Amino acid sequence: MEQRIGSGSQPLEGAGFDPAFIPGLTSPASVAPKGAKKEDAAEEADAEETALDDADEPGTEAADAIDDADDDTEDAVDEADEADDVEDAPVDGPVFEAADRRARIAVDHRGVRLTLDDQECEFRWDEIGAIETESPRFGKRYTITVHTPDRRWYPIEIEATARSSFKEWDEQLDAVLDAYFEEGAEAAAEEPDAD
Repeated sequence: MEQRIGSGSQPLEGAGFDPAFIPGLTSPASVAPKGAKKEDAAEEADAEETALDDADEPGTEAADAIDDADDDTEDAVDEADEADDVEDAPVDGPVFEAADRRARIAVDHRGVRLTLDDQECEFRWDEIGAIETESPRFGKRYTITVHTPDRRWYPIEIEATARSSFKEWDEQLDAVLDAYFEEGAEAAAEEPDAD
């Protein structure tokens, strides 16, 4: 006697399991401007829905709603651009940057940014528990590891052009850590815990 392994039933299909099964039931996703925040995109979608609902009624209310939605979108983009300009404004203080053909690390007043190929991660100073460096005995790969308070670590290796770069990089990184790491820890300690 033969027995089948596994289920013999077919997967269920229909609107009860997949809302996209019925055309027109779900609206297409709206594309937010690159600099806009998620909240602004949600407000914009609500404004567009209101404008579309008003478009069914005759009169100028629909045109006014569409103009208001466009103005809100332009304001949101302007605010996002201003926020980016404030973040990109140069700050007097030490900065450490090292890069090779694949990896890059940047440490400044905002925190630590690691990049490897097309992957990026950014840590603010209050998210960092420790930063560890390691120079190999042989070879030219300099390792920097960012440790977080929740016991995770993120290492990155930078290939130096010469072994003499290791000493320079250590000095530059120490200057940045002395300037910003303690300030970030003190600021986090001064804030009341939300937990």
